[in-house]
Parts: sequence; C-alpha cells; structure tokens
Amino acid sequence: MENFTFHNPTKLIFGKGQLEQLKNELPQYGNKVLLVYGGGSIKRNGLYDNVLSLLKEIDAEVFELAGVEPNPRVSTARKGIEICKNEGIDVLLAVGGGSVIDCTKAIAAGAKYDGDVWDFMTRKAVAKEALPFGTVLTLAATGSEMNAGSVITNWETNEKFGWGSGATFPKFSILDPVHTYSVPKDQTIYGIVDMMSHVLEHYFHHVQNTPLQDRWCESILKTVMEAGPKLVEDLENYELRETILYCGTMALNGMVNMGYRGDWATHNIEHAVSAVYDIPHGGGLAIIFPNWMKYNLDVNVSRFKQLAERVFDVDPTGKSERDVALEGIEKLREFWNSIGAPARLADYEIGDDQLEVMAEKTVIFGEFGNFKKLNKEDTQEILRASL
Repeated sequence: MENFTFHNPTKLIFGKGQLEQLKNELPQYGNKVLLVYGGGSIKRNGLYDNVLSLLKEIDAEVFELAGVEPNPRVSTARKGIEICKNEGIDVLLAVGGGSVIDCTKAIAAGAKYDGDVWDFMTRKAVAKEALPFGTVLTLAATGSEMNAGSVITNWETNEKFGWGSGATFPKFSILDPVHTYSVPKDQTIYGIVDMMSHVLEHYFHHVQNTPLQDRWCESILKTVMEAGPKLVEDLENYELRETILYCGTMALNGMVNMGYRGDWATHNIEHAVSAVYDIPHGGGLAIIFPNWMKYNLDVNVSRFKQLAERVFDVDPTGKSERDVALEGIEKLREFWNSIGAPARLADYEIGDDQLEVMAEKTVIFGEFGNFKKLNKEDTQEILRASL
C-alpha cells in the first residue's frame, strides 16, 4: 500500500436518543446558530421542534436557512453565507441528509472567504478555514456527516462539482436511526445505491497489498446487500435502519481506503448527468456504474473477478476469469434492480440529445478517473451504454 496519514476529526455520536447531546456539543462553538435544513420533512416528523427545543434550552440565538435542494444549489449556499456574514453566526447546524450537509459545508467555508464560494467548486481557490458546524443526520447515503467532501450544483451554468478541504469536516455528527424512519422507499433505495457506489469507487485501484482494505470494502457491500432488501420492505425497522446508517458512514469516512485512492470516475459522470437533468444522485449511479465496470473490465480483470467471487458469490468453476467478472457485474445490476433502482437513463426520460453536452461537462477539468483515465469519447461510450 501507499504511505498515508489518517486524520478524521469528526466526533461521531451514534444511537437512539442521542439528539440530547446537542446541548453539550453546540455551546462549545458559540451562541449564534444558523440552522440549515431542506424541504420540510423534519417539520412533519417532529425533529425540527425537538431541535429547536434543545437550542432554546441552551439559550441559542437561532437563524434559519430552509429549502436546501436534493442537489444543493450554490445560490442557496450564497444565501446562507450572507446570513452568516450579516448576523455574525458562530456555528452552523445541518439537520437533514447529505445535500443539507454539503450545502452547510459550502456556507461554512464561504462565510470565511472574501470571494465567491463557487471558486471552491471550480478549483480557483481552496477553503483554508470555515465556521464550525455540526450535523443531525436524517438519511443514510452520502457519508457527508463524517468527511470533508461536498457536491454543489450551479443550476445557472448546469455544472455540478465535488470539492472539499481539511477545513470542512463536521465538528460533530449525531446519528439516531430513528431519525431515518421517515425516509421514503425511493430515497432509501437511492441511499443504498449511493453507499455501495462509494465502496465500489474505493475498490477499483492498482495499489498492491491492500488485503485488509479489500475485506473492509467487501464486508460493507455484503452487509448492505443483506440488510438493504429487508429495509426496503420494512422502513421503520430499527435494527435495519441502524445497520444501513452505520454502513453509509463507514463507506466514506476515510477508514476503508487508507493507503490508496480509488477511482471516482462514475461519480464524475453522474454529476454531469444530474447537473443537466437534476435526477437523484443514487439513481444516476445505479444506471452508470455497471456500464463503467463493463467498459473498464479489461483494465484489471482479476480485480473484477475478486469482487464477483467474494461479494456476489459467483462460482468460478469452468469459467474464464473474464466470464466470472462479467457475471459479477450482472449480479450487481440484478441486485440494484431487485430493490427498485433504475437501470437505464430512459427511466428518467433521458435520451441521447444531451449526451455530448454531458460528456463535455464531465471532462471540464481534463481526463478523470484513477483506475483508468477517461476522456470525452470514453464518457460518451459509457453514457451511450447507459441509455
């Protein structure tokens, strides 16, 4: 494996009833709080009232930014930054899923920056500092609750980019599986696909001697595949919500990929698709990832074969290495289909009319991917196979 330094400063507070910890954690960072949340589900399920009650107990001065989108907009982040600067906000609290947390990261960094926050997304600047923020997670999917990454969309330019810095780790994250009970079936499915995709992005690399990391990745995938279908049919099962919630965090908090860097090409492609069509991120990944895998199968067929045997239980007897690998890819597709994930861009009524535009947006920073460098033509082929 490669040399590495691992540091994750986020305090993870996990389990039933842990929301009370807000009273201990938040006052450490100040009294003026910007509460950031999405479309109102936290008001319908009572979480909003519970959070406000706890903030009242610690005499916090609360400001609010509601309406964060599923693919969070830079325009929304700018509104939050303006509140922070005008009101002298001390600390932010994100209550929601990955989109709310991603937007909060942009606000926290933008509030300490003199330029436009979009500079971070377009690589014109790196966030060197940020306001402190905590999270109360309501959706198992992105892992944003315990990493420094964020994905922001500019709807005016139809661009969607990932970014992050050492300054954008949450100070603390509260994860109570009960807070995910109200997540509807489709969003639960997208979350399962998203966390599995994070693990798969890690898995495809060329670094030698990563047996423990491989097993960590494989165990998360197996665990999600065991619990996920049951959860889709039993949305308020505490044990299943607990398992999936923990898997989502562990998939992207830096633990499983110590000593190497994964691919991330599929995420780049999906970001371009959802920047143009605003589809659910998990849905886009379910469509694109198996086609990326087929397109790159011969880069390192033994890697795909290992995944097929260890995760998808493909029997290699009498089969070529390539046939085993292909069967594994098909089993991934079958699993995602079985829980209700989409299989084709046509499922979102997406045709080939914007295919070149999406490919161009994918390569805006040049060739991408670490398993194999992809260009515009490669991207078009993968997208065409996804139609």
